[in-house]
Amino acid sequence: MPIEDVLMPVPLPPLVRSGLARSFRVVTLWDAPDPDKLLAGIAPRLRFLATGVPILAEGMNYPISESVIARFPKLEVIANLGVGYDNIDVAAAVKRRITITNTPDVLTDETADTAFGLLLCAVRQLPQADTYLRAGHWLQQPFPLSASLRGRTMGVLGLGRIGKAIAQRAEAFGVKVLYHGRRPQADVGYPYFASLEEMAKACDILMIATPGGPETHNIVNARILDALGPAGILINIARGTVVDEPALIEALREKRILTAGLDVFVREPEVPADLIAMPHVVLLPHVGSASVTTRDAMNQLVVDNLVAVAQGHSPLTPIAETPWLTQA
Repeated sequence: MPIEDVLMPVPLPPLVRSGLARSFRVVTLWDAPDPDKLLAGIAPRLRFLATGVPILAEGMNYPISESVIARFPKLEVIANLGVGYDNIDVAAAVKRRITITNTPDVLTDETADTAFGLLLCAVRQLPQADTYLRAGHWLQQPFPLSASLRGRTMGVLGLGRIGKAIAQRAEAFGVKVLYHGRRPQADVGYPYFASLEEMAKACDILMIATPGGPETHNIVNARILDALGPAGILINIARGTVVDEPALIEALREKRILTAGLDVFVREPEVPADLIAMPHVVLLPHVGSASVTTRDAMNQLVVDNLVAVAQGHSPLTPIAETPWLTQA
């Protein structure tokens, strides 16, 4: 049989490229002299597409929109590098019964570790203490006392795989856990809140682990931040678009919440200067899953999903919106 093409519109990591090259002809769109001509040549026969969110694709963004999907009449699988897939028009793909795969599970613990580390840094001001020591200020006087994790309640927005792993870590630290999502989960013992605002009133740590996309755009707004209150801490390990960034800046500036720990931003890698200027806020450059071990596992999962389908098997990790294939 002839080797099939897999279209790669953005530069995915070398492990993905080399892994796919063993089974496919990898067609790299980002470096093509004439992308439209290249697409016209492969469009009638293309079955496989490999893509990723910008943070995992050297900052390059190529949304897999309805118009992009429409160019490929035989497209079967879109393999996405990343657990989030808001870079893909899921509704357009599902309408065509095109399978979308992502890279869950292999990054759950790494991302949950980062989320809880970000919380500890924010509540205890650990990066600021490090800077204080390095600047020689400890020689003059002790570092100021910080807030504490003791006696706090965490509200998790999005109790999926990563949200559950964060909740387990919170329990180990003696932190009470609540959660909000589209519906209560039968196998979960944490108290469920149908209203995000009511959960924000009941907690003083708001941990964001929900997917991005239109449904969650700016869901954490000024009203939610006010409900969280002046002792509240916001941690975002999900997508920058989930939080109304100007509203967050105002809440921090006016001390309507205590502090925030952010791994994600609306216009990455650009970060608002107002956030950078706030010394009590902890900012990370979207490193939730960014260890060698975890990224290698994510990269390999992209390859394994496409190879499985090419060999006539079911994909390993189809997303929930492909119910005809999703594993139980």
